[in-house]
Amino acid sequence: MANSALDLLLAELAQPCPDTLWFADENIPCAHWPARHEVEVIANRFDLVRHLSAQGWHAHFSDFDLSPWPDAAINRILYRVSKEKPIVHYLINQAARLLKPGGELILIGDKGEGIKTYARKAQQRLGGERQESRHGSIWQARISRGTAPGEALDDRDYPRLRPIEDAAGNHYQSKPGQFGWNKIDRGSAFLIEQLPAMLGQQLPLGGRVLDLGCGFGYLALNACAPDCQLSCTDNNAAALLAVRANLTARGFSQAQVIPSDAGDSLPGPFDLILCNPPFHAGFSVESDLTDRFLEQSQRLLAADGCACFVVNQHIPLERKASSRFARIHCHADNGHFKLIRLSEPL
Repeated sequence: MANSALDLLLAELAQPCPDTLWFADENIPCAHWPARHEVEVIANRFDLVRHLSAQGWHAHFSDFDLSPWPDAAINRILYRVSKEKPIVHYLINQAARLLKPGGELILIGDKGEGIKTYARKAQQRLGGERQESRHGSIWQARISRGTAPGEALDDRDYPRLRPIEDAAGNHYQSKPGQFGWNKIDRGSAFLIEQLPAMLGQQLPLGGRVLDLGCGFGYLALNACAPDCQLSCTDNNAAALLAVRANLTARGFSQAQVIPSDAGDSLPGPFDLILCNPPFHAGFSVESDLTDRFLEQSQRLLAADGCACFVVNQHIPLERKASSRFARIHCHADNGHFKLIRLSEPL
């Protein structure tokens, strides 16, 4: 997140206004937020909600479920626009419902992120006035809630789970709000293809298995037997909704779905950890994400277990893992993704 966008958001949060709601997603860093009690926050990131709650904020973790808030109850909504258009349209639609007449939606974003288009659409949806200001490449728009809001924006029915299919004809439930929600990740498919050779055993697997950063559950669903001791964890609320639905549909009645920041709130140990770690956070590349997944894998892995990672070819996973695992083996490299087997945690 650009510092100027963060500065604009901090300046708005510093302005006292009763009944203020802040929509916060993966563009928002966890660090450096002051203690605060007046503003309510709804966020789809578990780590952010946990951090803000510890600082005294009224923070709610969900996939932007705004049903607890009644119509026309909010004076001001703050929103640094998201990467995915369906989320932005959905939250603008929600703002039209939540804001009191004369209430204000404040949008912040880079010109390259579509902020000017979103501001124009928000004015049409809210039916009020629009003011814009430029701060370098960052734009801020103030849109008031008029007395006659316009038609709802096309948010692709954001809250709904919808089916996707892999090359073998297997079906999964997924939804906008998580990275790569509408496709089978090529790296994950590569890992499942090679997993029997990596482990020296056929699928499906039993034992204590962790899908670390599970998304909608592709790795767990394809690697594990329904009666294994499976745990799935993710930081993203949309992913947790999808993986719960997929596990239920496939008969994984004993599986646990646990929100966490790269697995930091889970107990171990696990015999096997499967992981396709993210390296994007919103519009930015977050270089320490891989390190956090490795740190928790080291903590959670049983002494005789193994962790199977798939990463983009440019991620130096072997070097990053060298201080945490005694045995590091690159099983395969297809020119796009590497499969790394880690064992003997230090």
